[in-house]
Amino acid sequence: MTDFFFYLKLGWEHIISLDALDHQLFILVLVAVYFYRDWRKILILITAFTIGHSITLALSVLDVFRLPSNLVEILIPVTIMLTALDNILFRKNQKKLMQINYFLALVFGLIHGMGFANTARMTMASEQNIALPLLGFNIGLELGQITVVLLVMGLLILLSKFVKFQQKYWIIGISVVSVLLSAQMILERI
Repeated sequence: MTDFFFYLKLGWEHIISLDALDHQLFILVLVAVYFYRDWRKILILITAFTIGHSITLALSVLDVFRLPSNLVEILIPVTIMLTALDNILFRKNQKKLMQINYFLALVFGLIHGMGFANTARMTMASEQNIALPLLGFNIGLELGQITVVLLVMGLLILLSKFVKFQQKYWIIGISVVSVLLSAQMILERI
């Protein structure tokens, strides 16, 4: 059971650590179009991201599928940029935007999963069975994502309640900042 908690902590840190800005930014830009009352939709959304993440992580650890890590490190901020641009382009059609975000969360989760795969492959290589480590890691990942979402939604509630901040400005602001930060990440990783 110690292994389970080791991997749970690893999954948690994969999202919560200061080195995880790209993953945090992706979650932020994904949930920017939702409000706290959409908590069920948000939970499904981040679970779709975890599922995508888990699939490629498992395939990579089992050495079924690999992409060069330098390519993956560039693709991760590209996913952020595309999701942010999607938020801007479809901001007037909230329903369509939310539907697209489910798809983006799953597909882009596949790319984000490859971002951690090299570390996971080295860490889990000695394991006889990777099911327990992957389960622990994914539960930690999901708990970390839920924590990030709760912090984001808390901030949105405060802004909307005390500053009378409209959600459309929140979506545009988060998306524009995300485009700029992801462009910077892409340039740094080329």
